[in-house]
Amino acid sequence: MGVRMTKKDEKKEHHDSNEHHKENKEAETEQQGLPQITPDMENKLNDIKKKLEKLKDRLLEKFPDYLCGVALLPPSKEEGSENFNTKKINVLVLMDDQDSKKYLPEERKEKLQAIIDANAKEIDEDLFCDTVTLSELWQSCYDGKNDITEMIATSAPVFDKGMIGALKLTSLHKEMVLKKFEKYIVCYVLAGSLPRGEAHAESDIDVFIVIDDTDVKKMTRTELRDKLRAIIIGMGGQAGEMTGIRNKLNVQVYILTDFWDSVKDANPVIFTFLRDGVPIYDRGIFMPWKQLLQMGKIKPSPEAIDMFMSSGDQIVRGIRAKMKNLIESDIYWATLTPSQAAIMLYGLPPPTPKETINILREIFVKKEKMLEKEYVDIMQKIRDYYKEIEHGRLENITGNEIEELVSGAEKYLERIEQLFKQIEEKKARENVAQIYDDATTIIRDALKLEGVDAITDDKIESVFKHTLVDKGKLPQSAHTSMKMIIKAKKDYEDNTLTKLEVNNVTKKANQFIKQMIDFIQRKRGSELGRARIRVKYGDNKFGEVLLFNNKAFVIHNLDNDEEGISSCIVTEKGKLENMQKTSYEDFEKFIATAKIPDKIFIKETLFEDLKSIFGKDVEILMNY
Repeated sequence: MGVRMTKKDEKKEHHDSNEHHKENKEAETEQQGLPQITPDMENKLNDIKKKLEKLKDRLLEKFPDYLCGVALLPPSKEEGSENFNTKKINVLVLMDDQDSKKYLPEERKEKLQAIIDANAKEIDEDLFCDTVTLSELWQSCYDGKNDITEMIATSAPVFDKGMIGALKLTSLHKEMVLKKFEKYIVCYVLAGSLPRGEAHAESDIDVFIVIDDTDVKKMTRTELRDKLRAIIIGMGGQAGEMTGIRNKLNVQVYILTDFWDSVKDANPVIFTFLRDGVPIYDRGIFMPWKQLLQMGKIKPSPEAIDMFMSSGDQIVRGIRAKMKNLIESDIYWATLTPSQAAIMLYGLPPPTPKETINILREIFVKKEKMLEKEYVDIMQKIRDYYKEIEHGRLENITGNEIEELVSGAEKYLERIEQLFKQIEEKKARENVAQIYDDATTIIRDALKLEGVDAITDDKIESVFKHTLVDKGKLPQSAHTSMKMIIKAKKDYEDNTLTKLEVNNVTKKANQFIKQMIDFIQRKRGSELGRARIRVKYGDNKFGEVLLFNNKAFVIHNLDNDEEGISSCIVTEKGKLENMQKTSYEDFEKFIATAKIPDKIFIKETLFEDLKSIFGKDVEILMNY
């Protein structure tokens, strides 16, 4: 049964609702730690906003392509006082300097600051601008410093192309996540279009969060990931409500073990994340990964390449079975992933989707002439459809268009399969050339130890056989392996080398090179024995002195590498002078090429030097 309200009741309810709304606003203000805004304060803020609008308009006129944002910063305390300087207006100016090539970063920052300060002072002497460039912002994150991001998080934007809002939202979301799950969070990373400088005011905000699951006992790793992912994504919505920033926050949550597998498998998404991502929080794992990637230490495995090679065919076979629900991106990824595999097989790191087509065109069509232009055009057409759908510019697609694209994808993948074979053959032939160079280099090193220098390629086999094999220093199998390597090199040059022959020669060459390394090490070790003096001193300690023609090395304690190694000069009178610390690495480099004297004479002065180095109780060991 309904209840009819009187006008008095309605008025009371409206009043209660307004009071409730007011209480909520006050509670929200109190929760954020902000004071109540009085009418005088509101008037002052409006006046400040007008001044900042003028500054913004001037900066947009001067730097239309580089100004990212203008924001009001909280008041700063007066120098030497606990009181806030309410007259001084602190302003953040965020500038995009990532495209500028005219000045060095330091010069660029100083020049920008001078221009911005001059414009600010013309508007109001109390305007104090803190100019921050994107390169400076990102570098502070790479260095693990949060002062700039924290400053931006506390600012009130007057003009924003998207960067200030993104950092305010992600900073709050990060704090919420860390407060609840700090024990498990490995890193919180800003990714996507924002750090690449490609974002606009409506851009989605992409973040990656890696969770440490290495010490999980009460649940499975998958349960931990799903549980934390649901809570963390929910926190993203709360952070958006609290900041009033409506950009979509895309949160990708990974557990550490899965993320590490993706790094090993050269997943292009993870490579792009490592390459472009900016850590807002890092426990010391993300930046080492990023630096290892930049150093070329993280490389795609053969298994990853095989995975990308096979995935396209599997996707395309399923397309015709689900024509009703087909989404254009299926066709796109079916062609993109094998394309990235071909580029990885060629020897390049996994490219981003945007880069893939340009690399196919520049490397395989123009440079290597392995691929016809028409196939890159097929890939380009598929990507164009994909982007049209992604940006909402193409709402409907006909069955005939899908059929045409599917047929194009099948034709493209058939050709890419042939391209894989072409790349493998090219790499195999190049591998044989490298094997030949490695083998002949180590043969020349071995012959130098026998006193044979400057051998031409056409004589190296006969000299090797005569000097090392015929004299019994190496077995006949070494000569057989060498002949196989030389023949493979010739077949490579004649373009008659088969894949089976490549596999055989690679296996034989690895065995041969190991055999030659063992021979050289034994030879050098035997020769080095002539230059070595072993001593005993102190509390049963052992050291060594290695004498060459005019140089010597002193190993102070054979049982403790931390006591180090020294080098010195050997005078004509046999005295050791100019003793100074060196490294084992420099010692290894020296003995690798040093000529070992046939005979070494120990003079009286050397005995005196041994006493000064090891002590008066030093003893020289013989026949050890």
